[in-house]
Amino acid sequence: MSKRKLAVALGLAAAGTAWALRDVPAELGERATGARAERMRNSPQYADGVFRNAAPPVLAEGVNYRRLAREMLFGENRKLRRPSGPIPLVTPTDNDSAGLHITWYGHASALIELDGAQVLCDPVWSERVSPAQFAGPRRLHEPPVSLGSLPQVDAIVISHDHYDHLDRATVLDLVRTQTAPFLVPLGIGAHLERWHVPAARIIELDWGEHADVAGLRLTASPAQHFSGRTLTRNDTLWTSWVVAGPTRRVFYSGDSGYFDGYAAIGAEHGPFDAALIQIGAYDPAWPDIHMTPEEGVATAVDLRAKLLVPVHWATFNLALHPWTEPADRVWREAKAQDVSLAIPRPGERVDVDDPPAVDGWWQTLG
Repeated sequence: MSKRKLAVALGLAAAGTAWALRDVPAELGERATGARAERMRNSPQYADGVFRNAAPPVLAEGVNYRRLAREMLFGENRKLRRPSGPIPLVTPTDNDSAGLHITWYGHASALIELDGAQVLCDPVWSERVSPAQFAGPRRLHEPPVSLGSLPQVDAIVISHDHYDHLDRATVLDLVRTQTAPFLVPLGIGAHLERWHVPAARIIELDWGEHADVAGLRLTASPAQHFSGRTLTRNDTLWTSWVVAGPTRRVFYSGDSGYFDGYAAIGAEHGPFDAALIQIGAYDPAWPDIHMTPEEGVATAVDLRAKLLVPVHWATFNLALHPWTEPADRVWREAKAQDVSLAIPRPGERVDVDDPPAVDGWWQTLG
């Protein structure tokens, strides 16, 4: 290759790399300053420059993280961590809004319809959950519906700022297609402001604080997790959500390890008609930040939830367990504990008062 051709090739490669990385600085978000940072410093959850859990998580000892990374990328069971065929998707139907309904779109994204209002939880529609769309965990199924096809919602709640729960591209689309406010934990408003979300549409809450929207009371409640879109951790808060209407109420866990805070939430805000609870992406290496399926069932019991709808599984490969394992284990444990359970296909709208029987639809894809 001539020097000129080599120079052209290197120039094109550099330009391509720059183009691929052009959005990364914005994806990383922004640190809070001014009044927003002052609110963070005054939070009971904030100390020594970071947010903290109510009790420090117990870290697993003797974990070889290099081995975990190798296993994730090259391990013998990596084929088991993906479905063996297409995941069945359901196109939501335009049913009447009476009653209480939950539509799960995959991973942690869901729509809650109660008392005539609609709340969208942790919407993520991007192909990858990563600051760069050429790398990082990729979808195992397409979104069952386009963002533009969503109904007009009354509130958008975010649990924390990890990429699989707070997606910049989705936020930008929702700013354009929706008018609802974003309810977020402390600190995340700075990310949204950088992404040009109007200030009037940002509501930041600390644990125990609430906002009244469209006849609903949305309360930021504790969770046991961590945050961060860079190598710096815990510079924003994480939360679960209590969504309460005049007659019905739903709990959304976000990401969390199992802790005694769920019993306290159940005592203060329960009983719940339904609970959307994280059951996937668990591992012995991080036992206190993601629940196992059995702990998810225990959480439903603590919350006094009439129906458990498991989330945070099936859509992204984020841990070492087989793809079908979370659903298999939560089904088995729910039967053992006599907990009512619905495991919908992505896009399926669940009538909480008449939930579909669990049919094991995922088991043929193991």
